[in-house]
Amino acid sequence: MSGSFLSRLPLSRTEHDRDYLSRNNPHLFAELAADPSTRVLPLWNGQALVENGALRLLENSAVPMATLRLYLGRTSTSTSIGTDTDADTRTDADADAGAAAGIPVIAAVVTDEVAEQLDPDPAAWGNLRSLGDSLSDRDAGLFTEAVALANWHQSHGFSPRTGEATTPDQAGWVRRGPSVDGEPGHEIFPRTDAAIIVGITDADDRILLGSNALWEKNRYSLLAGFVEPGESLEEAVAREVFEESGVHVVDPVYLGSQPWPFPASLMLGFRARVDPDRESTTIPDGAEILDLRWFSRDELRDSLDEVILPGRTSIARAIIEDWYGGPIEDRHQW
Repeated sequence: MSGSFLSRLPLSRTEHDRDYLSRNNPHLFAELAADPSTRVLPLWNGQALVENGALRLLENSAVPMATLRLYLGRTSTSTSIGTDTDADTRTDADADAGAAAGIPVIAAVVTDEVAEQLDPDPAAWGNLRSLGDSLSDRDAGLFTEAVALANWHQSHGFSPRTGEATTPDQAGWVRRGPSVDGEPGHEIFPRTDAAIIVGITDADDRILLGSNALWEKNRYSLLAGFVEPGESLEEAVAREVFEESGVHVVDPVYLGSQPWPFPASLMLGFRARVDPDRESTTIPDGAEILDLRWFSRDELRDSLDEVILPGRTSIARAIIEDWYGGPIEDRHQW
């Protein structure tokens, strides 16, 4: 993946050390609670506290109750992470604290009541989908990791093996089934769903955009879909594109990947060309895709008053702008 394309993927950025070896320490959270440098990223309904365009990372004592704690790792740059000794007050001295590298960071999933205590203003809480492109590299990495891991826990409260309840382990990076005859229960590790997303161009270098059945009719994006068991990424590109559009493609070229934790995807970006040797119909499947349109660069630019493009946090936007040749000025926002 070229450096220029990588720079367009907001949720692939990171500036922290995941410190995976510490996850095996059974006393990790107790030790971090005793460490005054530890900071906490509160998560409420997938949202985090944001102030002046940055995550508000609180002191450990400011978040005494959480339904789930997840160890995210340690800061690896000298960027200040700030403090919140009181959820309602911050000082300049607070903002300068914790500037050294190596500060441990925990995500804490909190209830409505705790979120209300931390900050009752709904506008103080921001979601990753809309903020991802404007956050710093450090904040984007921490927020993406936290949301992805929290979503996995939410969907794996019970073992797919036994149906019994599971409990968090290894600093939130494992869920474990009940012990049997004194032996530790089986381990369940986080899962990510691979999904391809494709910028399809024809012989005239036009790009194909589709409108999903779940969107308003003037919202368009690239075609995408999940990779099926036993399928290569390239096979998934060809299959998904044909199923949704009736278009046969060749020469899929990998561009890059970006986590998309809504709830648990890894988006694998491709470019592909219409197969010149096979007839394509360009007909939407009518189930997932309701409309398809080919755009030249000029046609896309001239349609921006009516067409809503993917948000800037998405890899779809990055692929479209890579084809377009630069940033596209939005008339609308997702």
